[in-house]
Amino acid sequence: MNALRRAVIVLVALFVGAALWVPQLHRFFRPSEADAANPSQSPLARGMLKAQLAVWEDDARRADLLARMRRTNAEWDFMGRTFVAMALLNEALRDPSNVDRHLATVDRIIDDTEMLVEQYGQEHFLMPYAMRGTWQAQPRKSIFIDGELAWVMAARQLVARDELRLRKLRAHLDAIVERMSDAPVASAESYPDECWTFCNTVALAALRVADVALGEDHAALRARWVEVAKKRLIDPATGLLVSSFRYDGTHLDGPEGSSIYMVAHDLVLVDEAFAKDQYARANKELGKQAFGFAWAREWPAGAKRAGVDVDSGPIVPVVEASAGASGMAVLGAAVFDDRATLRGLLASMGLAAFPIDANGARRYAASNQVGDAVVLYAMLQGPIVERVRGAK
Repeated sequence: MNALRRAVIVLVALFVGAALWVPQLHRFFRPSEADAANPSQSPLARGMLKAQLAVWEDDARRADLLARMRRTNAEWDFMGRTFVAMALLNEALRDPSNVDRHLATVDRIIDDTEMLVEQYGQEHFLMPYAMRGTWQAQPRKSIFIDGELAWVMAARQLVARDELRLRKLRAHLDAIVERMSDAPVASAESYPDECWTFCNTVALAALRVADVALGEDHAALRARWVEVAKKRLIDPATGLLVSSFRYDGTHLDGPEGSSIYMVAHDLVLVDEAFAKDQYARANKELGKQAFGFAWAREWPAGAKRAGVDVDSGPIVPVVEASAGASGMAVLGAAVFDDRATLRGLLASMGLAAFPIDANGARRYAASNQVGDAVVLYAMLQGPIVERVRGAK
């Protein structure tokens, strides 16, 4: 009886202790309201910027990081380049005193990426199944590659005109316009007979940035995509855009957290009302908060699930937190100035992603280069969007 009594006392003490300290735990990790209001100047953003610059200014270190990442997914190599470049271009507009350094790094990223595509083909940055199946539009060409390269290169022109790189930018823009204009649902393939909303909305954002940078007009194509998407690419249960579909518009994977937050971000430059609608729906269906922490699920409750994959990352049991979805939710919260959610998401990163700080630089042990690049871009985004908005 004495042993049983001691066990009960211990359990009660643990329960009472947990009830007291768990609601306060977020205070050790949650950024201040001031940092959430101005994330680009937060210690987190400054530390992550220093870390990413070090990667692209150290050839040996970068080669090691990218090689390890490519063993899991070659797409991450490509996307990591995209998000670092876009972060630096935003920073170049925000802080002109460092524009030369940032543009030099962006140009290094663009030139190296273009060289690899020219040397090895688009498959260098695609998953192996790009070589299987039949591309519906010929010759085979991935909107994933054209869209992200055009997005970065158009933003580069927006920051500072570079006539030497205009020809390659126009080639990517022409490919986007041709493929999306000819497609049944105004969306081009990322993989054989497989279109991804993520990739197509990046391409649309690239066209919008290019229109401002180069004085062109692709408004009709953007409007057509939105019209078709609302009719044929919406999940009826949630009102969210599906993440993938066949070339003819047949749905494949439903809404996914690792996709929809980026899609909402892209749509800010395409149809802002639609963008806000998609972000609000994503938060309702996928966003979760408790005890000062926030996270995102990969799939809506009760939805048919494609299964854990490289995009979702591991799923935390019970709370169903997805690493991929939560990382992209940081971008969504930053873009839509959702400060409470942003603070909660960054608190979760501080607790569960294991930050490593060294010499003023920050990276996350539970992440990789592309994950850190997405968060950095989220923290630094803003100037490019505002410049494009101001051109309306």
